[in-house]
Amino acid sequence: MNRVFIVDDHAIVRDGLRALLDSEPGLTVVGEAGHGQELLDRLPDTPTDVVLLDMNMPVLDGLATTTRLHAEYPEVKILVLSMLNHERYIGQLFDAGAHGYILKSAEKGEIVVAIQMVASGKRFLCSDLGLTMLRKVLDRDVSSELVEIKKPGQLTRRETEILRLLSEGLTTSEMAEKLFTSKRTIETHRQNILEKTHTKNTAAIIKLAMTQGLLD
Repeated sequence: MNRVFIVDDHAIVRDGLRALLDSEPGLTVVGEAGHGQELLDRLPDTPTDVVLLDMNMPVLDGLATTTRLHAEYPEVKILVLSMLNHERYIGQLFDAGAHGYILKSAEKGEIVVAIQMVASGKRFLCSDLGLTMLRKVLDRDVSSELVEIKKPGQLTRRETEILRLLSEGLTTSEMAEKLFTSKRTIETHRQNILEKTHTKNTAAIIKLAMTQGLLD
């Protein structure tokens, strides 16, 4: 049986969480508090496995409470339940000793799973936050690949011409034939384009050129 202590400055939220958790097999609510200091005052006489902790509270907020809990009661697991979804806050709480972070908009099932996971010693981050952070990471990766050309004029007329032919799917041999030059010359121009645009392959070159308006 996992013993849960609810800390939130809104009584209606505490009542709702108690009703939700008390109906769940394997979980029992052992206490409630309106802020972090009240929790710390009651913990010595209230055996607890998981503290379900709000972020914004008077007297002692979520971050300060997490820091003290981690130092004074390292065996107690901390699951933050908050409306704040910025990664800076989340990172600060994990650094301070939190074991999990879940949004108040999460479904009952996810809250129950989060409590069970942190109680077993695992870390937890709710699915909405995980997906949001993954999208930001992927967007940053794409941005790093598509470094903007500071001056479109960096590409010569012939390089721009080759760029257009690349976008049309022509091979090196076909471009050489069309431009009446050698395949080696075409390859040299392609390498110059890669270096000037800070890209790694043809697909990245074309995508960058489209975003910068270098191609129709």
